Amino acid sequence: MPAITGNHLIGNQKLATSTATFTAINPKTGTPLPAMFYEATEKEVDQAVQLAEKAFPIYSQKSPDEIATFLEQIAEEILNLGDTLVERAMAETALPQGRIQGERGRTMNQLKLFASVVREGSWVDARIDNAEPDRQPFPKADIRQMQRPLGPVGVFGASNFPLAFSVAGGDTASALAAGCTVVIKGHPAHPGTSELVGQAIIQAANKTGMPEGVCSLVQGRTNDVGEYLVKHPLIHAIGFTGSYRGGKALFDLANQRPNPIPVYAEMGSTNPVFILPNAMKERSEEIANGLAGSVTLGVGQFCTNPGIVFLPKIPQSDNFQQVLADNIKTITAGTMLTAGIKNAFNQGAANLKNSAGIQTIAAGKMEATPNAVAATIFTTNFEAFSKEADWAEEVFGPSSLLINTSNKAQLLQAAKDLAGHLTATIHGTEEDLANYQDLFAILERKVGRILINGFPTGVEVCHSMVHGGPFPATTAPQTTSVGTNAIKRFARPVCYQNFPASLLPIALQDENPLNIWRLVDGEIKK
Repeated sequence: MPAITGNHLIGNQKLATSTATFTAINPKTGTPLPAMFYEATEKEVDQAVQLAEKAFPIYSQKSPDEIATFLEQIAEEILNLGDTLVERAMAETALPQGRIQGERGRTMNQLKLFASVVREGSWVDARIDNAEPDRQPFPKADIRQMQRPLGPVGVFGASNFPLAFSVAGGDTASALAAGCTVVIKGHPAHPGTSELVGQAIIQAANKTGMPEGVCSLVQGRTNDVGEYLVKHPLIHAIGFTGSYRGGKALFDLANQRPNPIPVYAEMGSTNPVFILPNAMKERSEEIANGLAGSVTLGVGQFCTNPGIVFLPKIPQSDNFQQVLADNIKTITAGTMLTAGIKNAFNQGAANLKNSAGIQTIAAGKMEATPNAVAATIFTTNFEAFSKEADWAEEVFGPSSLLINTSNKAQLLQAAKDLAGHLTATIHGTEEDLANYQDLFAILERKVGRILINGFPTGVEVCHSMVHGGPFPATTAPQTTSVGTNAIKRFARPVCYQNFPASLLPIALQDENPLNIWRLVDGEIKK
């Protein structure tokens, strides 16, 4: 069974040359956990990137079946870590066993899903326009196009998903699936978990004959390590899940490079919920119960947490607020992932609580742990909310702000005033949805995913999922960080004109040996 060493995993090497160290902290107890971890130096980051660059020409030419087998083996190696991984992740995050086990399953499943996409092969979007040498007045050349991997990619692990959005999470899985090599910066809140998963990836690489350097892991708690990675001239793209402040800083760094690179940063949002009048009249208690569970799920530490809710100003809304408040008062929210996240939540909640025009209608119970917080529900009206842009900003954790609207015009104006978000949710009857069709047209421009009669927490990993949205939810609204379309972030179209058949990539050869779907002279066919 792999042991936690605190070293960086640079290809097959375990290195640590820095004297700067840090430890993981148990959020429930506030005490350090076993193992000392080393801050990566600029030289170590360079070693990892140089090795990724050396491996790229080899890895990017691997067959779809070879890459798919590698991804599937990573999933197996993660499972082989057994209780060691689960127990360390629980200790570093304070997340319960069931959550960690479920997240491990999600991580494995998304690796296998990307493996199936790679093995099927049509994701490369092969396009063939055959030559027409006799065309008048000018001959037409033979022109073919397909997606090709970008090169070495930098990935930043997320704090709130130590497995599914971290070392072997969606960014790494989709980058490897695209044929890119990867250098990962582990999140400093769970370095032991990161190292165990990093060892699983390298074990899988060695078992499946992948080149050394296909994946490396560097660690550190300062911003310097991330800056080294983003600024490195051989890194071709960045994947990030985290705060607006962190994502925007990386985005700005990447655009200041002599050769700017794309940063696919998912930075969270307040995920507005709209409750329409008839739904409120018919289902106020049901919606209130569901909202209480969604706001407090995972101690509210989801990027899809419903942080603002727009209500109609009708008598049934009073019952809704009372039922929601009664629910929240019975809920012990739990322990936040880190002291920093707890402090940021408390500051954000205090800012709302102390704002003129906002009332606190409920606060939950507290755990007797160092990083515990209480779930909190606030309320205000549209007139006050529309004057305070700060109230619409994310407070990462178990809180939500209810905004009472007097009429349809106010609700639609609230939607128009929204910045970019990951999700928007609408609760409505059939009649409501027919009467508020203009709301959908507004929200299509504001969010990446629109839900009806549900709650945004919970992101299915599937072909059609969009986990993204306009800025400031993300830095790349045309992409998704969840679902199989995520693979396209780490590839770009390359055109091949008048190539001899012997030099064409296999996906573009006339015989279609991969048996993939292709656009041939304007017709989709195999």
